[in-house]
Amino acid sequence: MTQQAVLLIAKGKNGIAVLPRMANRHGLIAGATGTGKTVTLRVMAEQFSRIGVPVFMADVKGDLSGIVKPGGDRPEFNARAEQLGVVDYAFDSCPTVFWDVFGQLGHPVRTTVSEMGPLLLSRVLNLNEVQSGVLTIIFKIADSSGLLLLDLKDLRAMTQFVGENADQFKTEYGNISTASIGAIQRGLLTIDDQGGGIFFGEPALNLQDMMQTDEHGKGVINILSADKLMQSPKLYATFLLWMLSELYETLPEVGDLEKPKFVFFFDEAHLLFDDTPKALEDKIEQVVRLIRSKGVGVYFVTQNPIDIPETVLGQLGNRVQHALRAFTPRDQKAVRAAAETFRADPGLDVAKAITELGVGEALVSLLDAKGSPTVVERAKICPPRSQLTPLTTDERNAVIAASLLYGQYEKAVDRESAYEKLKQRAGEQKADEERAAPAPKGRAATPRSETGDILGAMAKSAAHAIGSQLGRQIIRGVLGSILGSGARRR
Repeated sequence: MTQQAVLLIAKGKNGIAVLPRMANRHGLIAGATGTGKTVTLRVMAEQFSRIGVPVFMADVKGDLSGIVKPGGDRPEFNARAEQLGVVDYAFDSCPTVFWDVFGQLGHPVRTTVSEMGPLLLSRVLNLNEVQSGVLTIIFKIADSSGLLLLDLKDLRAMTQFVGENADQFKTEYGNISTASIGAIQRGLLTIDDQGGGIFFGEPALNLQDMMQTDEHGKGVINILSADKLMQSPKLYATFLLWMLSELYETLPEVGDLEKPKFVFFFDEAHLLFDDTPKALEDKIEQVVRLIRSKGVGVYFVTQNPIDIPETVLGQLGNRVQHALRAFTPRDQKAVRAAAETFRADPGLDVAKAITELGVGEALVSLLDAKGSPTVVERAKICPPRSQLTPLTTDERNAVIAASLLYGQYEKAVDRESAYEKLKQRAGEQKADEERAAPAPKGRAATPRSETGDILGAMAKSAAHAIGSQLGRQIIRGVLGSILGSGARRR
């Protein structure tokens, strides 16, 4: 019971705890708005941190920042802990690092266009199947030409170049329609207008920076400020999926550990599966299934279990179900579906209980030592130990400035990549054309350049780039190993 007591999250007839060695079998926190999902997420994150497991979670409401300070702002938590018989309850803080795609409420988070890859970018850009195919061609041409796609201006320049020279690529890659090129460019402009362009560039996030412990052995809790990011829900969901796939691609196989190397909470998880093409949904299912062997536990947080495809839901062994409302036939169907996902208790009408749960109550079923789901139990969630009130702006800025990572990501770097090389080649081509033009009367004509057209010049540049360390980094995108691109090239 010692190991169980460390991860106590609720009390029913007895204490209910996540077994650390079963925590990488993934989990689900579900329930209607206002029923206590965020507190449950916080309690679980605190418990993982206490045993030295780093955590990632998105703060979609802006109310998780207080986890960096010990509680005390809610005296009733002491009374609840006493009522539940939590004998070791004490207010406590967690080491915390703040992140923000927009660089305002945390360290900036960036990735390169190449690392994101055409599959996920197609989703962000709302491309159809044909347009997605053209985007993939653009990536392949950039790859074979030694042109790095780091930020959106690189991709815009590469898209324009491919569109203008579509006839020359037709034989090898197939038709590249003007309409598809236009759709991609419009999508890129939209993302840029929404502020998403700031996400693409360097220095790119090194996920190892999130997998840290402090000097006391506590796991660092990484909080992504997501209230602004949620205004672009597809970008939010795609970013989190990119993080998952990067973890899968970069971490070594470790099998079953005594505790996870990292726990990833995916809040507003329904956004991941909204309008998701079947091919991408299949890849998500594969990532979730396989990332367990890398020592990563994934916990989906959503309003209703039916938001999650069955192929993914079946992999979520640790489940906390808060209240659902059953006002409409669809709601009633959702309640029945949620009830059927639990290992039933003959003495508990699960479907009825789901609609009767109070705030802070939940139906809980976790994995036992053999990896089997326990019988579902009605329980009260333990109170959090950290401060529930969000930090002030000054307090948050102080935490950011004191971070060991401060200064590492704050300044963007714009090295030579596709945009600069294509601009240079276009200038060279223009100069060649001017030298080849007929000279004014009375002057000798300039000999025609023998350097060839822009494609020839690019080929020479590509040969040099591909032979360098720079060129070998071009296109190892998201889900790369699963899609067959092999190991990431560094």
